[in-house]
Amino acid sequence: MKSGFVSLIGRPNAGKSTLLNRIVGTKLAIVSDKPQTTRNRILGVKNYPDAQVVFLDTPGIHRPLHRMNVRMVDAAVESMREVDVIGLIVDAAEPQGKGDRFVLDMLKGVAPPVCLVLNKIDLIRKNRLLPMMQQFADMGRFAEIVPVSASTGDGVDRLERVMVEKLPEGEPLYPPDYLTDQPERVLAGEIVRAAQAVLHHRRRSRIAEADRRRPGRRDDQADRHRGARGSRALLRYEGVSRPSRAREGGVARRRYRARSNRTEVRNA
Repeated sequence: MKSGFVSLIGRPNAGKSTLLNRIVGTKLAIVSDKPQTTRNRILGVKNYPDAQVVFLDTPGIHRPLHRMNVRMVDAAVESMREVDVIGLIVDAAEPQGKGDRFVLDMLKGVAPPVCLVLNKIDLIRKNRLLPMMQQFADMGRFAEIVPVSASTGDGVDRLERVMVEKLPEGEPLYPPDYLTDQPERVLAGEIVRAAQAVLHHRRRSRIAEADRRRPGRRDDQADRHRGARGSRALLRYEGVSRPSRAREGGVARRRYRARSNRTEVRNA
C-alpha cells in the first residue's frame, strides 16, 4: 500500500482549490475569481483501494508586497519541503509570463518529484495543447505532464493515478473516515468569505433600550426637542395643534412671550 503527501502549488487563480474539491469529492476549499482567495494551507484526504493520499491546497505563489502575502507564500513554499510529490498547477488558458517563471525558479533543487498539471484545457483549442506540453517537456524538470480540467473533471482520474504511483510505500496516515483538518467553523467562515459577504452584528443601543423600558420617553423627548413640553395652552393660543418642527415651537414661544409683555405694559 502507498501513502503520502501531495502539495498543490501554483500561481493565484490557477485552479488549485477547484482541483482539490474535485479530487476529494466535496467543497473543502473556497473557489473565487478573486486572487489570493486561499489564505491558509488546506488538507484533504482521499482514500483509494491501494493508497491514501493527503492533498495540500496552498495559497497562490506570487511576489508578495504585504506582510500577509509574505506569510501566504511562505506557507506554500514550506509545503514543498514536507511532501512526497509536488503538483504544479498551471493555467493553460493564460499566456505564460514572469509569474510562471518566478514559480519555476522556486522549484529548482527541490527533492520531491514534480508533476506539471496543465489546468483549464476546456478553455483552449486542442491544437494548442500538444505544443504547450512539448514546450514544458523541453525544460526537463517534470516527472510527468498531465493536462486536466478541474472544473469538468477531464483528465483528473489520470492525474490521481500518476500521483499515487509517485508515492512511497507506507501505511495510512489518517483513519479511513478522515477528510480534512479544517474545523467546521473555519469551513463555514470560508464559505461566507467566498460569497464576498459581510456579516453585521445588530446590537440594541442604549437609547433603544431606554425606550423599551420607558415607552413614554420617546414622546417626552420629541416634545422637549420641539420646544412644546407642557405648552398646550401655548399651542391653543397660536392656533396650531402640534408644531411640526423644533423651530416652530421656539417661534411660537417667543410670540407668546412678546404678546404677554405687551399686555402687561398696557395694564400698567
